[in-house]
Amino acid sequence: MNKIIASILVSMSLSGLRGQPAPLPVPRHTFMVIAHRGDHTEAPENTLAAYRNGIKNGVDYVEIDLRTTRDSVLVIMHDATVDRMTNGHGKVSELTYEQLRRLRVVDKRDSTVSCQVPSFEEVLQTCRDKVYIYLDFKDASVQQSFDLIRKYGMERQFIVYINSEQQFVQWRTLFPQVPLMLSLPDEVKTTPQLQAFLSSAPVALLDGDYSDYTPEMIKAAASRGIPAWPDIQSAGEAANWDRAISMGFRGLQTDHPALLISYLKKRGLRHEAK
Repeated sequence: MNKIIASILVSMSLSGLRGQPAPLPVPRHTFMVIAHRGDHTEAPENTLAAYRNGIKNGVDYVEIDLRTTRDSVLVIMHDATVDRMTNGHGKVSELTYEQLRRLRVVDKRDSTVSCQVPSFEEVLQTCRDKVYIYLDFKDASVQQSFDLIRKYGMERQFIVYINSEQQFVQWRTLFPQVPLMLSLPDEVKTTPQLQAFLSSAPVALLDGDYSDYTPEMIKAAASRGIPAWPDIQSAGEAANWDRAISMGFRGLQTDHPALLISYLKKRGLRHEAK
């Protein structure tokens, strides 16, 4: 089992943090489509334009990566540095919000298109009541993050992907009503191992790569009310959609959300949830 998962389970045993997982946001469709870093097929990743594209194309969740500036403003950036995605250099945590906002997020496919690094508050304003948020919790304050979510009345419109033991303990302690997601532990390869893990961890959702699962494992998790919405995102991911669906997945994180939604509709798998 990877070290993060193992340490989380130890912490839960010592601190009484097990209990029941929090319920998920009310589903909007029978098959969940999560836009990885927004729909960035026609806009730079993790920008307001990418999230608006996801909303326009009808995704269920936009996945965002939360970080904190030097002056404690919550912003969106996948990498710890701004080097890959902007015309600047340096760590997000060492730049002020004002410095970050001067930078341009450049679309590598079209140098004439550029955007600002969005603040978390701007993302909440953009997504509220339009699309759910899949919050990849990179480097931020749990209290500060939830305070903003509560400010916009979005307590039932997001899930949190956990990256560390400390994050899990803080979210579970401060806001047990928030649904938390973990990747499938490295050593969980069989249905009995998955059952044992789920008996120990109050997770609402499972992540990981779709190829980490078997159909039996997906059924076992679903029988406990715990869906697996794994990563399938890649340039050639469409070649794997049939396999993932035949395995029993009813949610995928994708780099091509509009195409996936179209594909699901053609197969009769994309319906509004009742």
